[in-house]
Amino acid sequence: MLTDAIVEECRGQFPALVRAQDGRPVVYLDGPSGSQVPQRVIDAIAAYLSNTNANRHGRFATSRESDAILDAAHGAVADLLGADDPQCVWFGPNMTSLAFALSRALGRTWRAGDRILVTRLDHDANVTPWVRAARDVGVEVDHVAIRPDDCTLDLDDLASKLTDRTRLTAVGCASNLAGTVNPVGEICRLARQAGSLSFLDAVHYAPHAPMDVAAWGCDFLGCSSYKFFGPHVGVMWGRRDLLEELDAYKVRPAPDSVPERWMTGTQNHEGIAGTHAAVGYLEDLGRRVAPESADRRAALRGAMDAITAYEADLVRLLIEGLLEMPAIRVHGITEPNRAAERVPTVSITHRDLSPQEMAERLGRAGIFVCDGNFYALPLTEALGLEPDGLIRLGLLHYNTRAEVERVLDEIRRL
Repeated sequence: MLTDAIVEECRGQFPALVRAQDGRPVVYLDGPSGSQVPQRVIDAIAAYLSNTNANRHGRFATSRESDAILDAAHGAVADLLGADDPQCVWFGPNMTSLAFALSRALGRTWRAGDRILVTRLDHDANVTPWVRAARDVGVEVDHVAIRPDDCTLDLDDLASKLTDRTRLTAVGCASNLAGTVNPVGEICRLARQAGSLSFLDAVHYAPHAPMDVAAWGCDFLGCSSYKFFGPHVGVMWGRRDLLEELDAYKVRPAPDSVPERWMTGTQNHEGIAGTHAAVGYLEDLGRRVAPESADRRAALRGAMDAITAYEADLVRLLIEGLLEMPAIRVHGITEPNRAAERVPTVSITHRDLSPQEMAERLGRAGIFVCDGNFYALPLTEALGLEPDGLIRLGLLHYNTRAEVERVLDEIRRL
């Protein structure tokens, strides 16, 4: 488990957490937009640029060292994702760009009469790439509805729209706005039974709970290193047979083997080195809380299980305090007995103040939060919250109970 002492040890590894405003430490609740990073990530990026900055496959020392660093990163991320084949992991600028590239390749396999299935709970990066590809080839798009009272997917609606004509089912592991955790294993099973491929957006889920592509049975998964304590690097995983069969859009001299055929152009090598370091941070945390871990994958699982439990306590405290405020509305799951159905991301609106005014006031008090729709446009449209959106309070394992209490005090003062 994550004790207060271990959390303080974690916090000591993040240089940003010493920042102060008006003599008080700031509270970072903007993690859903991008987490802070431990010192080892900064050091790994600097070390790569200082010592091994070279392009790949050269016949000289720094290139060979660079190759080894990048290959090791594929293996580390594969363990984080629960994947057995490091070559099925590839990197890029961000999940959105990688999804657009994959959608172009998948779209070439779709024919008139086919359909794809997306949801109104997702970040638009898991909607528009597939919708645009579908429109390019005349394929119909079905949208899974939500239940507005608790911001969950209408699974009956999903089941009714999943047919033998569905070629792709795209769903998020967790909502980046409401924190809802979707039953992705069951959804992937239903998609597979219908003959549909499945794509999981794990960007928001990754820093909060264990990922397991094998157990979920998905065909593709995307996430972003800068959400799980690393630099701005996008991560994708796919089944090897699909990665080899699909027509990847690449330049002619690029290798036709995986993962190179999907990694267009020279990659952000220093960022990939930093991503490896971020996984190493989580691995070390896992060995601290689960010393019996036999290997890196087990240690990562131990770390994420401990993070999940710790964050559940934090978000329970936050939601209980918000529900006591008549002027505040929490959008999403609030019942304590449904804690397993959410991650610690809480979006709220105020009866009298706009999200922009709330964010400005909290920012002046040293509470860093984001406002708007967070690119979860299908959800804010379904909830009737455009154009102002909401305030998002995003907790991570480096946040503390004292910070939650301070945030609640500041919101009461609004």
